[in-house]
Amino acid sequence: IMSDNPETRIDATVIICTYNRAASLKQTLACLSRQDVPDSVSWEVIVVDNNSSDDTRRVTEEAASLFAETPLLYEFERAQGLSHARNYGLGKATGGILLFTDDDVCPEPDWLSTTLDSMRQHQCDACGGYIAPTWEAEPPAWLTERFYGFLAVRTDETGPKKILSADDAPYGANMAFRRSAFDQVGLFDTTRGRTGNTLASGEDGEMFARILSAGMQVMYFPGSRVRHRVEAFRVRRAYFRRWRFQNSRNLAQSRGVPGTRRLMGIPLYLFPQLLRAVFRAAVARITQPADEAFHREIIVWHFLGLIVGLHDIYSGEKT
Repeated sequence: IMSDNPETRIDATVIICTYNRAASLKQTLACLSRQDVPDSVSWEVIVVDNNSSDDTRRVTEEAASLFAETPLLYEFERAQGLSHARNYGLGKATGGILLFTDDDVCPEPDWLSTTLDSMRQHQCDACGGYIAPTWEAEPPAWLTERFYGFLAVRTDETGPKKILSADDAPYGANMAFRRSAFDQVGLFDTTRGRTGNTLASGEDGEMFARILSAGMQVMYFPGSRVRHRVEAFRVRRAYFRRWRFQNSRNLAQSRGVPGTRRLMGIPLYLFPQLLRAVFRAAVARITQPADEAFHREIIVWHFLGLIVGLHDIYSGEKT
């Protein structure tokens, strides 16, 4: 999969996959250009344009002058989907350590050096780090830390510590891998993850699940820090509903749902589960705090996404 000659490799590659977010990408590249990295560390940046129709290429090429001796490379991946773009970036990367961040993220100046030093010190195969929110609009009262995962925000100060379960996997805005991890377990699952403007995830967790199952070590480093810009539209309930629905639909279509007794491709047990979730959400709106009430509503959207995803497969309308 990753068969570059070790003698030609550099220390690290930072991979940023982007789709129609040129303005945001420009800020991310400006932040990356300010990395405080020792002269002894060789690194490169790869921007993978996932079929954008905006000024992504121009923004990337203009930013190259900010990086002095560090190569900033523009690559184009036509196959739509974040996992396709990440895999393309991995194929072009020459770094021994492969770091990922997003096109709406500002890494702290010591992000790269801290991540590399921490991975070296703890001899881990993969890692993730701290992701602070930069709010474009004041978050509403119901948006407590229990919902931060929807926004790829992680503000856990404890560590360094081992990650033992894929349920606790790092987020794509701040994660890194040894090249050997991909050699051993393969690339990102292209049936998972965001595609264009369709919200979906799961490809990160699935990758970390494979790495953990292979007996490799994953760490969380709170000192490896980035800031993730959270746009105003993403602190609205409608965004969370859409995120949960589209993610669950993608999960049903990519992984299926167990059950033999089915109606139109949908296991019969999902229908009473949906009804119970609707009832609990209705009660919670009256009896529970705002964050708990919305959490229970989100469970309803999870079941709706599963049901729609399974029905789409049954009717031949898989998205």
